[in-house]
Amino acid sequence: MKIAITGGTGFVGRHLARALTAEGHQVVLIARGVDKRELSVRSGNLITFAAIGTSDEEKLRAAFKECQAVAHCAGINRELQAGDYERVHVQGTRNVVNAAKKAGVKKIVLVSFFGARPDCRSGYHESKFAAEEIVRGSGLDYTILKSGMIYGQGDHMLDHLSHVFHSFPLFAMVGFQKRYASPLAIEDLVRIMKAALTEERLSKETLAILGPDRITLQEAVERVANVVGRKPIIFPMPLFFHYGLATLLEAAMTIPLVSVAQVQILSEGFEEPYGNCQPLPNDLVPTTMFTPEQIRKGLPEPGPFSLKDLRCLSRDT
Repeated sequence: MKIAITGGTGFVGRHLARALTAEGHQVVLIARGVDKRELSVRSGNLITFAAIGTSDEEKLRAAFKECQAVAHCAGINRELQAGDYERVHVQGTRNVVNAAKKAGVKKIVLVSFFGARPDCRSGYHESKFAAEEIVRGSGLDYTILKSGMIYGQGDHMLDHLSHVFHSFPLFAMVGFQKRYASPLAIEDLVRIMKAALTEERLSKETLAILGPDRITLQEAVERVANVVGRKPIIFPMPLFFHYGLATLLEAAMTIPLVSVAQVQILSEGFEEPYGNCQPLPNDLVPTTMFTPEQIRKGLPEPGPFSLKDLRCLSRDT
């Protein structure tokens, strides 16, 4: 098959592209080209790289030519300018859907977020849900994956936690209430995506996907700290502190340690998804536990944050 991946150089897109090409599928990686990590994913006999975003419907249509399916992974978790969530998640998804229909694509798989929902005073959550609605009403065959906290090599979660533990002796948890998470291994998410893209499964379904380990957010942080070999002092701080910190970090860092949207995500935990979600078939249920071995596989090179993490010194922003 020939499959296009929007956000193809991002965390999920990179892992999906490698898994698909390993099975002999042709992949069209669609991305602006800003993310310079793991440039090797752009090359290969079965990979075509298209340096475009999701704002140009006609360029997308040309990139989708002869593709049987599209994995729509493009997304952001902060706004550099007002309206970025609307532009990327809503209008970008509309462009992807329109281009896919014009190009004769039969299937679209959308990576959404577990807590995406309308009318919750979060531009991130609301725009991700609006993207879901566009896909559901597209007339195409679709699968919508409302994923929880995803981790693996090249993610933001393990990457940033590792750098935090090498930079500071303290770690502030979001809020005073105990919240739960079920970390989802990228391998499990990719396995589900491949089934939807290449096996004609999960047709016209919306599925909420969490990992098999139900642990508190603090337990997740402590597991990572133990693997990294650090013992930070972990303590709670109120939400207003974290919202203020996230606002500063969004302005200062190329990839912020935590964004405003992520503060809301962490303050809510991962309990019940919004809307009518179908259960996964037994053979696709995530099975990868959040073990020290899995954490170790996803960790970056050890070290603290550096000046290159600041937006003012980055060439990519």
